[in-house]
Amino acid sequence: MRSLLSLNRPTGFSWMTSLKLRLARSNFLRSGIVVVVRYFSAVVMDDMGLAVSRSPLERLEFDNVALKKLPLDTSEEPGPRRVTGACFSRVKPQPVLKPRFVAVSNDALALLGLNAMEVLNDPLGPEYLSGSKVMPGSEPAAHCYCGHQFGSFAGQLGDGAACYLGELKAPADQCSELLRENPSGRWEIQVKGAGLTPYSRQADGRKVLRSSIREFLCSEAVFALGVPTTRAGSLVTSDSKVVRDVYYSGNPRKERCSVVLRIAPTFIRFGSFEIFKATDENTGRQGPSYGHDAIRGQMMDYVIETFYPEIQQNHTDRVERNVAFFREVMLRTARLVAQWQCVGFCHGVLNTDNMSILGLTIDYGPYGFMDRFDPDFICNASDNSGRYSYQAQPAICRWNLARLAEALDPELPPGRAEAVLDEYQPLYNTFYLGNMRKKLGLLRREEPEDEMLITELLQTMHNTGADFTNTFRCLSQIPCPTEGDGEAEEGVIKMAKDLLLEQCASLEELKAANKPSMDPRELAMLMQLAQSNQSLFQMISDRRTVAMQLEKLGRLKELLEADEVEVKAKHREDWATWITSYRERLAREVEGQSDVQALQEERVKVMDGTNPRYVLRNYIAQNAIEAAENGDFTEVQRVLKVLEKPFSTQLGLEQPSWLGQRGAEGQRNEEEEEAQQGAEAASSRMRVPYDSKPPVWANEICVT
Repeated sequence: MRSLLSLNRPTGFSWMTSLKLRLARSNFLRSGIVVVVRYFSAVVMDDMGLAVSRSPLERLEFDNVALKKLPLDTSEEPGPRRVTGACFSRVKPQPVLKPRFVAVSNDALALLGLNAMEVLNDPLGPEYLSGSKVMPGSEPAAHCYCGHQFGSFAGQLGDGAACYLGELKAPADQCSELLRENPSGRWEIQVKGAGLTPYSRQADGRKVLRSSIREFLCSEAVFALGVPTTRAGSLVTSDSKVVRDVYYSGNPRKERCSVVLRIAPTFIRFGSFEIFKATDENTGRQGPSYGHDAIRGQMMDYVIETFYPEIQQNHTDRVERNVAFFREVMLRTARLVAQWQCVGFCHGVLNTDNMSILGLTIDYGPYGFMDRFDPDFICNASDNSGRYSYQAQPAICRWNLARLAEALDPELPPGRAEAVLDEYQPLYNTFYLGNMRKKLGLLRREEPEDEMLITELLQTMHNTGADFTNTFRCLSQIPCPTEGDGEAEEGVIKMAKDLLLEQCASLEELKAANKPSMDPRELAMLMQLAQSNQSLFQMISDRRTVAMQLEKLGRLKELLEADEVEVKAKHREDWATWITSYRERLAREVEGQSDVQALQEERVKVMDGTNPRYVLRNYIAQNAIEAAENGDFTEVQRVLKVLEKPFSTQLGLEQPSWLGQRGAEGQRNEEEEEAQQGAEAASSRMRVPYDSKPPVWANEICVT
């Protein structure tokens, strides 16, 4: 050091210069010592357990069994391509600019042993949970599957936007109930919206903020309702942009790339087994792994051994094991769709690639919770034929099970599969009636006429345009009859009528609801075609669609000839008839009961724990989306908090906090004008509580 400082010292070197050099040398030595000490301290900390200071996401314990047990395509060739002989393909998630959290679900993250606040405060959290940075132990991959879409075999589909990150060992203290539901002891995590995969086809592998908010919120809302579902742990947005034409109207706009962390025991679905399909006689398409029959058996072994271990243990004969497996998948599917029907949930795209092999609700796209009860409710604006309407869901799920059975042949003999499918409808009816009896508070008896009582209730709701969720929630306020209260009966019925009439639609709302979606001239042409040219008619339409349009037209004609007073009087009469039947059934419920008050209290508790106060209505999601697109994420967080307790009144959280208010982040870029217009439109709306019937403007929301 001395020689270094004395090099090239000029003549006439002054004592002042010498002093300055000595001071500089002293400072240099001190700083060098500090650097060395810091270096050795870091090394010692690393040896003693640097994990204490690492990101909580870096401490996760990965055990990626699926990639070890199932064929993996190791090529990292970029861009969409056909993948043969593999169930997964290695991929590289594509980073986004400035990722940041919109919201996280504490309960979902707890499945992985994570604490929400730790994750939110982790500077690396948004990078890891957007796929911008890969966690230690993670092995990013995309899953290959096929599917029947709207009834036609589509060939290879796969994870076009989702990316498997790996499987995490469940925490040692995970509750036994969760481990019963997930006997693998691992949770698969994936990020949705992390970029291109071999299965992206013509897309870019990205998801935008509005669709990501809908998926994030609904995953957690459906779980809180007690319906089996995949979970959502976090939602990250970014400054990366993609162009989307929201309504396919020729008006594209830039939207923020956003990523949802999804959690499930597995994301294997019916379509996973369709990669072996022979050439489809209607579409000419073929599964990419046709002829690789050994892989089908390998997949079945993996799924059954991992997620249905009791079936594996109880059957030494392979065929019997496979039949038992298919029966369990059928049972879970029947139970799932019965639960959907009982909370008014419509999936929207029940293709075989959107059906979980574990009986979970999976892939939240154009879903919708029904507001006004309508058996023909269609939540997907792209579903012109009503294939995936509310009332069609049970039959469509059976149709999808039949396609799964075909995909499992010859591992599952067709005759045995058909016998199992024959059990589907009776099982579905049993689950549905059981749930509906709870919703009506019929706890002590199961009577044959219960089915008719439920049918008449739904018909009355349809005729009066009653709100599905709120009508059922009101029923717990109708008490059981007691001895000697005959004089009060009239008052009880009046109270019940007034309560239920508040949930009914006005004349104008009914007119709007019954307006045919088809132009009258087009309808007339189709009717003529149905008589003159059957084959051409079947190519462009179907009898059910035409019948629905005609029914609406007839109902609209009646409404146009009525006035508001007449309609309300008819509604009151319809409800009085049903309430009288309901009270008669409740009277039989209390027969022989010594403590009617205790029964009534139990009944209210069960009903209010079965009929939610809050569901994720489209207008609630739309408010949260508009707030987030204006930089305010608090409405997403607020809605999540409400939906986590859907059966409880939540004081202070009754209504949205945001309606057109400028968020903290704001927007000062090319989107500013559009965002400002959205904010102004929202600010003109009335703020309505989360448990309210939808406001008028909600009718304009279109989800595709």
